Amino acid sequence: MSNFDFNNNSHRRYNPLTKSWVLCSPHRTQRPWQGQQEGPDMEQRPQYDPKCYLCPGNQRASGESNPNYHDTFRFPNDFAAVKADQPELEANDDDLIKVEGVRGECHVICFSPRHDLTLAEMPVQDIRKVVDIWTDSYLEMKKKDFINHVQIFENKGAAMGCSNPHPHGQMWCTERIPEEPSKELLSLQDYKKKHNGKCLLCDYAQRELADPERKRTVFENDTFLVIVPFWATWPFEVMVLPKTHIGSLPDMDDKQKTDLADAVRRVTCRYDNLFKTSFPYSMGIHQKPLNGEYDFAHLHLHYYPPLLRSATVRKFLVGFEMLGEPQRDLTPEQAAARLRELSEVHYKSQQANN
Repeated sequence: MSNFDFNNNSHRRYNPLTKSWVLCSPHRTQRPWQGQQEGPDMEQRPQYDPKCYLCPGNQRASGESNPNYHDTFRFPNDFAAVKADQPELEANDDDLIKVEGVRGECHVICFSPRHDLTLAEMPVQDIRKVVDIWTDSYLEMKKKDFINHVQIFENKGAAMGCSNPHPHGQMWCTERIPEEPSKELLSLQDYKKKHNGKCLLCDYAQRELADPERKRTVFENDTFLVIVPFWATWPFEVMVLPKTHIGSLPDMDDKQKTDLADAVRRVTCRYDNLFKTSFPYSMGIHQKPLNGEYDFAHLHLHYYPPLLRSATVRKFLVGFEMLGEPQRDLTPEQAAARLRELSEVHYKSQQANN
């Protein structure tokens, strides 16, 4: 047998954050593709759309009108998934048919008054205002005694179920910690106990920084390391990870918040430049819950984009991936190399200059 080749031989990779495995099958990138192809995003949007319920001054489905906002704007979701005002449901002890009530609030956060922009096309100073409203919203929710967790996220593009192209994200605030952050928090807590008080994500960041080849690093700034994680499931998945221990958005100083805005712009711009399209993704922020002792929690952002081979070929989690375990063809190292070589000048700007 020849030496094992991680770029050609099948292997499994362990995700210590969720205590799960992902199957890597890099030789499958050579197979011909005859599956579904999505159409490229060729839409040209106006700066203002009178029919858009997120544009400044327009009326929403609730009948309320947006203010003529000039940077960011947050409002309660008119179709909230969880609500504060509902009857109490007593938890039961049935091991088979278990249910519990969930109270909470859902909010929409508009990133910009301009209908035609995305985060990839916004300057750092404007994205910094988005970071500020994320932070302020987290602190506001902390004042509410029935809210314990804030999940900030963005679904970009119709491929990710986004129903409105206006640049916006959401914030779902719940009294109970959802499943995915619960898994991560448990893993972070277990790692701290096992490794004499150390932080899993601090140690992982240092491991990636110490790699002389920086195989999975896409880029970094003073505060953040942007990597394709060793255990990534999605083809061009990345994690935005502070190099030092930061528990939540309010724990950052002014410089760190600007560095986060810089990282967001650079990630999303590289995504768009990869296939010269407005790149769809789901992004989510994981951080400390609002109440309790969570000194092991470590702020980080997940980006999960579905595009695989081009602007028209998507990755689907089906078959073995639904019934067995997640699987990927492109290795994280190969994906990082692709993202690393891209320009950070948005392709639309390049076309305009030409």
